[in-house]
Amino acid sequence: MSSSREKITARAPQRERGKRRVAALLEAAVSLFAEKGYDAVTMTEVAARAGAPIGSLYQFFPSKETLADAILDRIGESFDDAFKGIEERGTTIAIPELVDAWLGLLVGFDEERAAAATLIESRQETSARAAELRLSLRRHVARILRARIPKLSSKRAETMAVVVVQLMKAAARSAETDRAVRDGVQNELKHLMCLYLNDKTAVAQTMTP
Repeated sequence: MSSSREKITARAPQRERGKRRVAALLEAAVSLFAEKGYDAVTMTEVAARAGAPIGSLYQFFPSKETLADAILDRIGESFDDAFKGIEERGTTIAIPELVDAWLGLLVGFDEERAAAATLIESRQETSARAAELRLSLRRHVARILRARIPKLSSKRAETMAVVVVQLMKAAARSAETDRAVRDGVQNELKHLMCLYLNDKTAVAQTMTP
């Protein structure tokens, strides 16, 4: 993802006002891509949503492709920062608290995930970026699992991380429109994740080094 960061850096604002404007433009683009999809959004709409002149948008992001790349980079960085915070306390908290932290992370990035999904689906060239995001997520989970369960092999931790991430995604993207039903589904999936982790932890503890 370094290429898009280089493009953005070359046009990075030097003043605080410019930095605020770039942040507003990115926020507007995330919302619009999540709402309408990549193809349906125009640069004019992004500028209008951000309350910025169209010239400012093109100054920092010369094309919609550059803007989309910047969003995917930002999402990846945000996930990395958030997961590092979870990793710092991942071995000291109980499994239910760990699951809450993981699920809270994905739910908190709901709009960003929706924007990333539509960008990935609409632009074939972003598939490598999507793979990098998925791999990063799994690696973070696997590191926490290995830190919590020292007897766990790297291969087993990676396999478990895939299962955990799939459960996290299922809980975060529940399509139920009824809030009570959606909360119930998320609670059931959280319970399932806790049972899975507790079971695998217990089995791993009985293994010989």
